[in-house]
Amino acid sequence: MNKINVGIIGVGRMGRIHLDNLVLKFPEVNVVAISDVLESSKSLAEQYNVPNFYTDYRDLISNPDVEAVVICSPTDRHAENILAAVTAGKQVFCEKPMDLSLETVQELEDIIEASGVKFMLGFNRRFDPNFKKIKSLINEGKVGEPHIVKITSRDPAPPPVSYIKSSGGMFVDMTIHDFDMARFMAGSEVKQVFAVGKNLVDPEIGKAGDIDTAVITLTFENGCIATIDNSRQAVYGYDQRVEVFGSAGMAGTTNNTPDNHYYYDKNGQSGPLPLNFFMDRYIDSYYNEMREFIDCLNKNEKPNVGAKDGMVSLAIGIAANISMKENRVVALEEITEKNVSVSS
Repeated sequence: MNKINVGIIGVGRMGRIHLDNLVLKFPEVNVVAISDVLESSKSLAEQYNVPNFYTDYRDLISNPDVEAVVICSPTDRHAENILAAVTAGKQVFCEKPMDLSLETVQELEDIIEASGVKFMLGFNRRFDPNFKKIKSLINEGKVGEPHIVKITSRDPAPPPVSYIKSSGGMFVDMTIHDFDMARFMAGSEVKQVFAVGKNLVDPEIGKAGDIDTAVITLTFENGCIATIDNSRQAVYGYDQRVEVFGSAGMAGTTNNTPDNHYYYDKNGQSGPLPLNFFMDRYIDSYYNEMREFIDCLNKNEKPNVGAKDGMVSLAIGIAANISMKENRVVALEEITEKNVSVSS
């Protein structure tokens, strides 16, 4: 069996997840190089028996043995990493978002399309077994035509304020997953966006120019309506639920818990709280999305999640930000036609 030689750019939290999966769970893959700006990350190359370590990602891309690149660098490096890898003819998997500028993302989409390389964006929640089951029920006609999509996405604790200052804001670093999931479930494109956001968790987040609590309504071209509620802090755990109501029925998911026990006594019923960390909640989805990428390379097929999905979800995030600030419904074409950026 011919193995695929993979290089990983950035071995922080997400990079380590993919490194561990690729080395331990993908016998058809050789991880031949990793790069990270921190020299201390060289220990990971030694730990996983990766033969090449670089502090400059360009050295990894120029390595002729590297056939595919997994990009897990900070968001503000994604665009240059993608451009360098695609220009060098490497196949690319990249964590979201591609960039915080819609114009840059659109330019990258054109370059990727013209290059012919395989490109996949890391919207891992599409590959979560629970959400995939809901989508399969929709595809089988069990739900009928989707009328209402309800998504709850609440983190157990907010990220550091230092991260928030450079993340692009909650709609781009957090809700962007929910925008993609709403499109995925509705099977249609967004026409209009209305968002309300507040600071109800941590005033320091507000001082950093962001919000921590929001409700967003999306209207789709097929008439479906989606509501998304977000919070940076759910004291009971990582709250991730989806429900789709349609003309023929309803399908939904509950939270993942450490076990499924329940307990009764004279005071009432109790049971386990949801999992408390996204890496525990979505451990299967991270493997499944990488399985999709590697299988596409082996079969010479185009991944189902690509640059366009990143562009559309970013545009929705920008529209939500404008809607919140101006207290109005924003048509998505306002954003896509003017190449409005996150900072607007």
